Amino acid sequence: MTDVTTPTLAPRRYRAQEQRGRRLGKVLARLATVQEVDEDLMREIGTGFTRIDQVGAQLAAAMTTRGPERITHAQFEAVLRDGVQDDTPEPIREFLAAVTPAPAWLDWDTVNEGARIYRRLGRNAGDVLLQLSLIGGYRFGGPTDLLVATGGLVGDMTRRRLAETQHWTMLVTEHDALRPGAPGWCSTLHVRLMHAMVNRRFADDPAWNRARWGEPINQSDQASTLCLFSGTVLIGVRALGVPLSDAEAAAVMHLWRYVGWLMGVDEQWLFADEREQYAFSYHLLLAQNGQTDAGRQLSQSIVAIQPDLDFERWPAWQRVYAPRRLLSMMTLFLGPASMRDLGLPVRVPWAFAMAVAGNTWRYRVRGRGAAGKDRLERWGNDYRRRVLRRYNGPEPAGVAPLPAN
Repeated sequence: MTDVTTPTLAPRRYRAQEQRGRRLGKVLARLATVQEVDEDLMREIGTGFTRIDQVGAQLAAAMTTRGPERITHAQFEAVLRDGVQDDTPEPIREFLAAVTPAPAWLDWDTVNEGARIYRRLGRNAGDVLLQLSLIGGYRFGGPTDLLVATGGLVGDMTRRRLAETQHWTMLVTEHDALRPGAPGWCSTLHVRLMHAMVNRRFADDPAWNRARWGEPINQSDQASTLCLFSGTVLIGVRALGVPLSDAEAAAVMHLWRYVGWLMGVDEQWLFADEREQYAFSYHLLLAQNGQTDAGRQLSQSIVAIQPDLDFERWPAWQRVYAPRRLLSMMTLFLGPASMRDLGLPVRVPWAFAMAVAGNTWRYRVRGRGAAGKDRLERWGNDYRRRVLRRYNGPEPAGVAPLPAN
């Protein structure tokens, strides 16, 4: 008989809505050919809700201490930019020593190939990340409640935070962007420290209910977020009619595996194989809590800002079209029940059909051969530039600032 036990340290959210998770995870279970629940993995996920990135936590502690030994944000950013100097503080040296030597499995050619393929996905990756990964993730409590608690992705911050996330995604998917000292590498380590600072900020804050949610930014949630950028995108773009070979999908997986390694995700949860990641993602769904009011608030905020984006082409028409297209595609990606749970109107999925038809022409006809792939990459780069402008406006883009010391 399978041993279904709850880990001693697991928060109350653990398996609180398991049947709902099974329903939402049917596609993942089918793709991963999951026959039965791996209870050992479930227990690891349960305790993962209580574990944080210790390497980042040590540096965050050094940045929040009082006295002359305290490390400043400016010192950290300077070392990322200029490298270790004679006067570099020891906590920063220790942090960089943990992330600079590349893992034995890393292959730079495959990382760059994964980034190249990601750029060719263009608008398709953007649609999946926003609709299925981000808003789809709002159907579960925990990370959504933390976003509301920190003021992220609500109210006036919605547009700014989305621009920062898009900018980071662009940085890490450029050629050689993840080599030490490159912009994608620096921004990823910046985000890792930002997460550690958020954990530090809530360390003694009774407003964060650890008994219910676990640690604010924990290993299980970080691994889940990483899956949204890799496996979820692969599933989503294929559903939109984008053809991807096994080798191309493996390159994308390799890219995000290294990003996760830099972010401090447990190496046991950094997958090279799609099927293994889908099996893991399915178990993550079983471990989740249900939706909270935070998810509804965050989802509606994203839809509400669509008419206010900075459109370069046909702005008057785009302000009407953009929110309608978003709701139409999400209706098929998330399903009518999830749309109603999020307080969003259900729409006929005409935009999904248009995307599939457009991708059939773009990828299967015009995108064939070396010249076609170059054309796809130019199209993808142009979309990335335009969508960043929509959310960020004419101002220079950046990643989210570190929390106050």
